[in-house]
Amino acid sequence: MSETLGSVAAPGHNQPDETAISLAYRAKTPGSARLAQEASTCFPSGVTHDSRYLKPYGLYVDRAQGAHKWDVDGNRYVDFFGGHGALLLGHNHPGVMPAVHAALDRSTQFAASHAHEIRWAELVKEMVPCAERVRFTSSGTEATSMAIRLARAFTGKSRILRFKGHFHGWHDDAAMGYSSHFDGSAPVGVPDTVAGNSILLDVNDFAALDEVFSSERDLAAVVVEALGAATGMVPLAPGFHEKLRELSTRHGVVLIFDEVITGFRAAPGGVQELTGVMPDLTAFAKILAGGMPGGAVAGREDILARLDFDRMRENGKEKMVHPGTFNANPVSACAGIAALEIIKSTDACAKAAASATALIEGWNTVLEQEDVPWVAYGQCSTFHLYMNPDETDFDRHKFDPISMSREQLQTKNAENVRQLRLALLANGVDISGWPGGLLSAVHESGDIADCVDAFRESLRMLKKI
Repeated sequence: MSETLGSVAAPGHNQPDETAISLAYRAKTPGSARLAQEASTCFPSGVTHDSRYLKPYGLYVDRAQGAHKWDVDGNRYVDFFGGHGALLLGHNHPGVMPAVHAALDRSTQFAASHAHEIRWAELVKEMVPCAERVRFTSSGTEATSMAIRLARAFTGKSRILRFKGHFHGWHDDAAMGYSSHFDGSAPVGVPDTVAGNSILLDVNDFAALDEVFSSERDLAAVVVEALGAATGMVPLAPGFHEKLRELSTRHGVVLIFDEVITGFRAAPGGVQELTGVMPDLTAFAKILAGGMPGGAVAGREDILARLDFDRMRENGKEKMVHPGTFNANPVSACAGIAALEIIKSTDACAKAAASATALIEGWNTVLEQEDVPWVAYGQCSTFHLYMNPDETDFDRHKFDPISMSREQLQTKNAENVRQLRLALLANGVDISGWPGGLLSAVHESGDIADCVDAFRESLRMLKKI
């Protein structure tokens, strides 16, 4: 890599698998290397989540507290992965963990209703503008899948409008158009007939929206990541939420906000609180369950009535089936209650957002000082790194992601990302593979300073490749 930090050569193009960066990472993490070798005999690619796939191997963590985590070799990292977005309050929060321990002492599974699920739902209703009724699930994928099925049951229609690059879990209806198959074709394992029920559009194309809503008579729902693709990497243009709401209302289409990550993070009431635009249904997970597994669909009473035994019997309609062993799991419920009560009564969302702003400003200062043509940006408590894949000249101070295409913002040089992540790990910082991350309410100024210093050193390491 040149001193101006152009693109690292792609793998197989005279780019060695082992660089000084990966060797530094290996030297720091022998325990992770050993466990990764063991894992390779148990799991495909040795991992249990696609985002944990990293060459030469991913990090193995032993414990975490607040904004930090420690690997099996005892190394401390400032954590910006944030439990995949679940930990707005940080790891091991003293207001959440006692509730979890107390719940565990009473058992992990009752196979019966319990009082905590009611309070959990009440908090969702108190905080979320659209929440007239709530149904709990075990994950965000289940929540978005349920929201889509509810929309189909309610409207009697089949097709779903989605946006390229938007992630709604790994179920069949959401499989195409997130990271591949942008033409709407079926990814491996998904039937063509299922893929054919999705309509994929580029985001922020108001004219295309008008055309689809006017011409498509079998449209049950439109589902959107409420902050933009991959939680704001590709942000939504001003007026886009309002446009979706207006068209959905006019054409009798169910508007679904995916707030699996943004719920209780963008604001206590999510993006719908920030924008004032109320969807018909919202999918939640992550923060909802206070760091434990759990999801939910919240929204209009008449739509969620498709799950109501008595209402459907009275109306002579078929009830939508929804079992689930861990729906409203008592441990998740207690963690969720504790977390949501803290978020509702404190400025946790604002603190996390302020820390994200400080980190973005710090990274951009480093990029300018190191003469690297990249830019950090983000919304609320998220941050992203635009790595300028075309190596174009631009004014960092006038960078406007809304004016750019999804392809420009989401296209990354995979080797650049890999080397940056390894370098940051070697310097004590863990970010996601976007690349970017999520801030918590417990990241302090010292954590931001450490991250900025680590970023500077990592860029210098990259320049030497």
